[in-house]
Amino acid sequence: MNLRIPAVRLGLLPAGIAIALTPAFAVAQETSTTPETTNLDRIEVTGSRIRQASLETAQPVIALQRADIEKQGYTSVADIVQNLAATGSPAISRADALSSGEEVGGQYVNLRNLGPERTLVLLDGKRMGVSSGGYTDLASIPTSMIERVEVLTDGASAIYGSDAIAGVINVITRKNFDGLEASAYVGQFGQGDGQKEQYNFVYGTTTDRGSLTLGAEYSKEDPVNAKDRRYSAYPNGYRHPFPVGDEANGWSAASNKGILVDSDDNWYTLNDGGDPSNIADYHETGLGDYTNASQQMFLQTQIERRSVFANGSFDLTDNVRAKADVLYTHRETLQQIAGYPYQSEVYGTPLAADSIYNPLGTEANYIRRTSEVPRQTRSELETFRFSGGLEGSFQFGDNYWDWDVGYIYNQNKGTKTGTGNLFIPNVENATGSSFVDASGVARCGTADNVIAGCTPWNPLLPYGATGAGSLADPALQSYLFLPSHDTSKTTTKVYSANLSGTLAELPAGALGMAAGYEHRSEDASYEPDALLQSGLSTDLAGAPTKGGYSLDEFYLEFNVPVLADLPFAKELSLDVAGRYSDYDTFGDTTNSKFGLKWRPIEDLLVRGTYATGFRAPTVSDLFGGTSQTYDNYTDPCDSSFGAAARNPSVAQLCAAQGIPADFRQITSGGAVSTGPGTQSYNAFESGSNDALLPETSKSYTLGLVYSPSFVSGLDISLDWWKIHIDDVIAGESVTSILNQCYVQNIASACDRFTRSTGGRDINQVDSVTRTLINGGYQETAGYDLAVRYRLPELAIGNFVVDWKTTYVDYLEYKRDNEAETPVEQRNGWASSDWGSNFRVRSNLNVDWSFGNFGVNWGVRYYSGVKEACVYDLDGGAECNIADFVSSYTQVQPSRKVGSNTFHDLQVRYNAPWDATISLGANNVFNHEGPLMYSQPNSNFAYNGSFDIGRFLYMKYTQRF
Repeated sequence: MNLRIPAVRLGLLPAGIAIALTPAFAVAQETSTTPETTNLDRIEVTGSRIRQASLETAQPVIALQRADIEKQGYTSVADIVQNLAATGSPAISRADALSSGEEVGGQYVNLRNLGPERTLVLLDGKRMGVSSGGYTDLASIPTSMIERVEVLTDGASAIYGSDAIAGVINVITRKNFDGLEASAYVGQFGQGDGQKEQYNFVYGTTTDRGSLTLGAEYSKEDPVNAKDRRYSAYPNGYRHPFPVGDEANGWSAASNKGILVDSDDNWYTLNDGGDPSNIADYHETGLGDYTNASQQMFLQTQIERRSVFANGSFDLTDNVRAKADVLYTHRETLQQIAGYPYQSEVYGTPLAADSIYNPLGTEANYIRRTSEVPRQTRSELETFRFSGGLEGSFQFGDNYWDWDVGYIYNQNKGTKTGTGNLFIPNVENATGSSFVDASGVARCGTADNVIAGCTPWNPLLPYGATGAGSLADPALQSYLFLPSHDTSKTTTKVYSANLSGTLAELPAGALGMAAGYEHRSEDASYEPDALLQSGLSTDLAGAPTKGGYSLDEFYLEFNVPVLADLPFAKELSLDVAGRYSDYDTFGDTTNSKFGLKWRPIEDLLVRGTYATGFRAPTVSDLFGGTSQTYDNYTDPCDSSFGAAARNPSVAQLCAAQGIPADFRQITSGGAVSTGPGTQSYNAFESGSNDALLPETSKSYTLGLVYSPSFVSGLDISLDWWKIHIDDVIAGESVTSILNQCYVQNIASACDRFTRSTGGRDINQVDSVTRTLINGGYQETAGYDLAVRYRLPELAIGNFVVDWKTTYVDYLEYKRDNEAETPVEQRNGWASSDWGSNFRVRSNLNVDWSFGNFGVNWGVRYYSGVKEACVYDLDGGAECNIADFVSSYTQVQPSRKVGSNTFHDLQVRYNAPWDATISLGANNVFNHEGPLMYSQPNSNFAYNGSFDIGRFLYMKYTQRF
């Protein structure tokens, strides 16, 4: 069978299908001239390496055409793909104000809620580079250069290697483009903030033997302040805006007014307008003195991005083509959180008895949030990617064979600058001994031993105060707050060779084959600032990361036609693939895939796959340095939110360790915990594990595609899927370690943490070292339903209805290999640990066009989720499942919040001067999601998956 397909025919193939992984594919409607067809014009289908004429495969593929992308009001590929029903909650959302690391500022897609590190991202069929943690930033690709995005919702390790457990995202760029196209996009939220602007152009030229396409893009997204939304203006939302009772509703005891702590642990705050040197002008610290940290935090981080992308190809002969593409992206992200909640007792820097600002005259501790200098992190990342090679074809007998050889180089270089953290030795100097010299100037130290360059600090002065010792003094700020500078670099190199063609003609069709070899190396390094490595800053201490690995891989794939043009077997074929991978870190692994495609009648396709897969440990997993973290956790011994509150056996174990029955967990700001999963008071340590083995997986799909001949334009598909992952690479959580000790009663786990034996934080967990482990397993299953109907042309215009829904049957997780540890059921739940796991996500798009006018209406639906209760623990409006019993924590008062639906609208006009003008609104009805105290994908009482307001935008595109 001759697989040679003219380029013009390819341009007319139906939209919505996985298509070319090679620049040989030319979209006819984009070119002003159609080059003469060569022997190179055969295609690969996403999920298979065999070039073939049929574009329908055994595996399910979701396709987003450029026309679909332009009808949405989003400025990045990641935002567009994230809206697919098959994706989970976003990883490192822009509402994760406290997130850190080299990935911050990127945009990552989380297929099946299995983590972005388990989704492989391709650019024109070739691997993109990853961070040291295995994340690929889709937003680094200029949106203007995208022709389509194909999402393979099936495991594909046998075809593409590691990381393709949850699926594959293949971004296909525009090629064979003639002319110039420029566009401008401007938008902002209805509240007048969060402005986005994007400007781009695409230029291309095509000749009979080659083409060149160049695109450049600039985008900027302004931050949104948490104080400007009612759900994020207060730590626990608008229903609990003020500190009440001992719990303080999330407000931080680290007051920006300053708190003096005497030797009897009494807390005092200076009266408004009082004399800071007179102890009589102080009052006992009350809830009104607590700090609302949300007032200084960003709800949405600031991002600025510059990207350039170019691709080109040249036919050296009719059968050999040279091709290359290059990508450069510079990304800059700004985060801001409240000033540091400094507690002198934690760092051993009390206010000295002979400090000129000590009203007691005896050594005393203090607590002070440094609101004058909010903490900011500016992260910059430069990405450079080059891909080049040769491809060709030859004829052997009556069959064509295709080959290609290529090289990929991807480098990410990052710098991170942190401000707003205190240098502890300088704090010790500034709050230590001090005196006033003969000139009336305050000096650090004593008259006989002056500390040069030091300015004495009075931490008891409130925010906004001026004068001697005030933190408003620029000289004092410069002395106390030293910036930090971290650097990182990751490098990916890939050499590959592929061959595909027809082995023989069978009665049912061509027996296709593909084979190939790939050598890949991954190297990464992260160098924290010497200040951070020293541990002398209030910023989290970290150790360097440096390492890498390399591998060699071979794959083989066959497409076997079995039956054709028979009753109940219009088509029956099998696809079989295998891949052998040899790593220099853990050894080798072999993975396989089997696919079935059966068309019993012309209108119905039955498809199914079975695949094994794997994910190799990343450089960060294997070689990451030990670092400090402030973990979100729930202490089982907490008398309000821990298991001890409702489980006598847990309470008994806590009491046996000397923990009182009224014990309360303290949060990082020094206040009592206001709910489960709050941030730790003490810094813990986490680290990598160079003995990790790869995760292994099994995935299954079985589906139907129905295109009734009696309803032209209607396509319906229903697919069942299941993914099981063993030896999951997971970071042990503090909560899981504590639960092993107190809830599962695993004695060895009780030796893995310690509790403080004195001070304000007595009995608090003060030391836990967590490592990565190959844990138990993770398994999820569900259904994907897709309906697309292009109605016949009507007098009132053309209508297209596109509806996609994913229903998750279950999502279970066993975090370790301990027999006593139960399986967690995460489906339908939300938490700060694993985000939101919606049982149902559904997207409906209705598009109408008439002449030069068009309207697109989009509907995004998220089903309701449950979370652990924070209020009304015995039942009430905010705890509607108070008697819920979890196999993991046993009795767990819980609440369920309802479903949420967001509507999007775009109106467009194709102007006669070859321009398109679009006006739109995302979340047109300004829907606001419910308060979520578990803070899923967020650091606020709101779901980070949801819109934060009505977003209005305008886009203008001009073609020349």
